[in-house]
Amino acid sequence: MGWKAAEKLIRHWRILRGDNVMVIRGKDKGETGVVKRVVRSQNRVIVEGKNLVKKHIKQGQGHEGGIFTVEAPLHVSNVQVMDPVTGKPCKVGIKYLEDGTKVRVSRGLGASGSIIPRPEILKIRTTPRPTVAGPKDTPMDVVMEKTYDAKTGRGMPDL
Repeated sequence: MGWKAAEKLIRHWRILRGDNVMVIRGKDKGETGVVKRVVRSQNRVIVEGKNLVKKHIKQGQGHEGGIFTVEAPLHVSNVQVMDPVTGKPCKVGIKYLEDGTKVRVSRGLGASGSIIPRPEILKIRTTPRPTVAGPKDTPMDVVMEKTYDAKTGRGMPDL
Protein backbone atom coordinates (compact mmCIF):
# COMPACT_ATOMS: atom_id res chain seq x y z
CA MET A 1 0.00 0.00 0.00
CA GLY A 2 1.34 3.41 -0.93
CA TRP A 3 1.62 6.31 1.48
CA LYS A 4 -1.37 8.10 -0.12
CA ALA A 5 -3.60 5.12 0.61
CA ALA A 6 -2.22 4.90 4.16
CA GLU A 7 -3.22 8.55 4.68
CA LYS A 8 -6.85 7.63 4.04
CA LEU A 9 -7.10 4.81 6.59
CA ILE A 10 -10.24 4.93 8.72
CA ARG A 11 -9.37 6.01 12.25
CA HIS A 12 -12.76 5.49 13.94
CA TRP A 13 -14.35 2.26 12.75
CA ARG A 14 -18.15 1.98 12.86
CA ILE A 15 -18.33 -1.58 11.47
CA LEU A 16 -17.25 -4.40 13.79
CA ARG A 17 -16.67 -8.13 13.36
CA GLY A 18 -19.98 -9.94 13.78
CA ASP A 19 -22.15 -7.04 12.52
CA ASN A 20 -25.08 -7.78 10.21
CA VAL A 21 -24.42 -5.75 7.03
CA MET A 22 -25.91 -5.24 3.58
CA VAL A 23 -23.74 -5.03 0.45
CA ILE A 24 -24.75 -1.78 -1.29
CA ARG A 25 -22.41 -1.97 -4.32
CA GLY A 26 -20.87 -4.72 -6.43
CA LYS A 27 -22.03 -8.07 -7.74
CA ASP A 28 -23.76 -9.02 -4.46
CA LYS A 29 -25.68 -5.72 -4.17
CA GLY A 30 -28.73 -5.94 -1.91
CA GLU A 31 -27.65 -9.12 -0.11
CA THR A 32 -27.03 -9.30 3.63
CA GLY A 33 -24.40 -11.16 5.59
CA VAL A 34 -22.30 -11.17 8.72
CA VAL A 35 -18.86 -9.53 8.86
CA LYS A 36 -16.36 -12.35 9.26
CA ARG A 37 -13.19 -10.27 9.46
CA VAL A 38 -12.16 -6.60 9.44
CA VAL A 39 -8.90 -5.74 7.64
CA ARG A 40 -8.17 -2.27 9.07
CA SER A 41 -4.87 -1.85 7.25
CA GLN A 42 -6.71 -1.86 3.91
CA ASN A 43 -10.13 -0.38 4.90
CA ARG A 44 -11.78 -3.67 3.94
CA VAL A 45 -14.16 -6.23 5.43
CA ILE A 46 -14.83 -9.87 4.59
CA VAL A 47 -18.54 -10.71 4.60
CA GLU A 48 -19.54 -14.34 5.12
CA GLY A 49 -20.66 -15.93 1.83
CA LYS A 50 -20.42 -12.71 -0.25
CA ASN A 51 -18.02 -11.55 -2.99
CA LEU A 52 -16.98 -15.12 -3.77
CA VAL A 53 -14.05 -15.57 -6.15
CA LYS A 54 -12.27 -18.63 -7.55
CA LYS A 55 -8.74 -19.10 -6.27
CA HIS A 56 -6.22 -21.41 -7.96
CA ILE A 57 -3.94 -22.98 -5.37
CA LYS A 58 -0.86 -25.00 -6.32
CA GLN A 59 -0.32 -28.36 -4.64
CA GLY A 60 2.35 -28.40 -1.97
CA GLN A 61 3.58 -30.39 1.00
CA GLY A 62 0.71 -31.16 3.35
CA HIS A 63 -2.11 -29.73 1.22
CA GLU A 64 -3.85 -30.46 -2.04
CA GLY A 65 -4.07 -28.04 -4.92
CA GLY A 66 -7.08 -27.12 -7.01
CA ILE A 67 -9.64 -24.40 -7.58
CA PHE A 68 -11.30 -23.13 -4.42
CA THR A 69 -14.06 -20.60 -3.83
CA VAL A 70 -13.11 -18.01 -1.21
CA GLU A 71 -14.58 -14.74 0.08
CA ALA A 72 -12.69 -11.71 -1.22
CA PRO A 73 -12.52 -8.52 0.86
CA LEU A 74 -14.99 -5.71 0.14
CA HIS A 75 -14.17 -2.05 0.64
CA VAL A 76 -15.85 -0.73 3.77
CA SER A 77 -17.71 1.93 1.75
CA ASN A 78 -19.54 -0.83 -0.15
CA VAL A 79 -21.31 -2.19 2.95
CA GLN A 80 -23.72 -0.65 5.46
CA VAL A 81 -24.81 -1.86 8.89
CA MET A 82 -28.42 -3.06 9.13
CA ASP A 83 -30.82 -1.14 11.38
CA PRO A 84 -31.95 -3.62 14.09
CA VAL A 85 -35.52 -2.22 14.12
CA THR A 86 -36.36 -1.52 10.45
CA GLY A 87 -34.02 -4.08 8.86
CA LYS A 88 -32.79 -1.53 6.32
CA PRO A 89 -29.19 -0.39 5.80
CA CYS A 90 -28.26 2.74 7.73
CA LYS A 91 -25.32 4.91 8.71
CA VAL A 92 -23.81 4.48 12.15
CA GLY A 93 -23.44 7.29 14.68
CA ILE A 94 -22.00 7.43 18.18
CA LYS A 95 -23.97 8.55 21.23
CA TYR A 96 -23.27 8.69 24.96
CA LEU A 97 -26.00 7.54 27.36
CA GLU A 98 -26.80 9.23 30.70
CA ASP A 99 -24.54 6.81 32.57
CA GLY A 100 -21.62 7.70 30.26
CA THR A 101 -21.50 4.51 28.19
CA LYS A 102 -20.69 4.90 24.51
CA VAL A 103 -23.14 3.22 22.09
CA ARG A 104 -23.66 3.02 18.34
CA VAL A 105 -26.96 4.35 16.97
CA SER A 106 -28.58 4.13 13.52
CA ARG A 107 -28.67 7.35 11.49
CA GLY A 108 -29.87 8.48 8.08
CA LEU A 109 -33.10 8.48 6.07
CA GLY A 110 -35.60 5.90 7.29
CA ALA A 111 -33.44 4.97 10.26
CA SER A 112 -35.11 4.39 13.61
CA GLY A 113 -32.37 6.01 15.71
CA SER A 114 -32.19 2.87 17.83
CA ILE A 115 -29.09 1.49 19.52
CA ILE A 116 -27.05 -0.99 17.46
CA PRO A 117 -25.81 -3.61 19.96
CA ARG A 118 -22.20 -4.80 20.05
CA PRO A 119 -21.91 -8.26 18.45
CA GLU A 120 -21.81 -11.19 20.87
CA ILE A 121 -18.75 -12.66 19.12
CA LEU A 122 -16.62 -9.75 20.43
CA LYS A 123 -17.43 -10.70 24.04
CA ILE A 124 -15.93 -14.18 23.60
CA ARG A 125 -12.19 -14.29 24.34
CA THR A 126 -10.09 -16.43 22.00
CA THR A 127 -7.57 -17.23 24.74
CA PRO A 128 -8.88 -17.64 28.29
CA ARG A 129 -7.42 -15.50 31.06
CA PRO A 130 -4.96 -17.37 33.27
CA THR A 131 -6.40 -18.34 36.66
CA VAL A 132 -3.17 -19.63 38.25
CA ALA A 133 -0.12 -17.43 38.83
CA GLY A 134 2.71 -18.27 36.48
CA PRO A 135 6.45 -18.32 37.19
CA LYS A 136 6.95 -14.71 36.01
CA ASP A 137 3.94 -13.26 37.91
CA THR A 138 4.66 -11.06 40.94
CA PRO A 139 3.19 -12.47 44.19
CA MET A 140 0.30 -10.46 45.69
CA ASP A 141 2.03 -9.81 49.03
CA VAL A 142 4.89 -8.07 47.18
CA VAL A 143 2.42 -6.07 45.08
CA MET A 144 0.49 -4.86 48.14
CA GLU A 145 3.64 -3.93 50.12
CA LYS A 146 3.82 -0.19 50.79
CA THR A 147 7.21 1.14 49.78
CA TYR A 148 6.65 4.90 49.97
CA ASP A 149 4.71 7.07 52.44
CA ALA A 150 3.99 10.60 51.17
CA LYS A 151 3.30 12.12 54.64
CA THR A 152 6.54 11.03 56.28
CA GLY A 153 8.67 10.84 53.16
CA ARG A 154 9.80 7.31 54.07
CA GLY A 155 11.00 5.17 51.20
CA MET A 156 12.29 8.11 49.17
CA PRO A 157 15.79 7.47 47.83
CA ASP A 158 18.57 9.90 48.74
CA LEU A 159 19.39 11.85 45.61
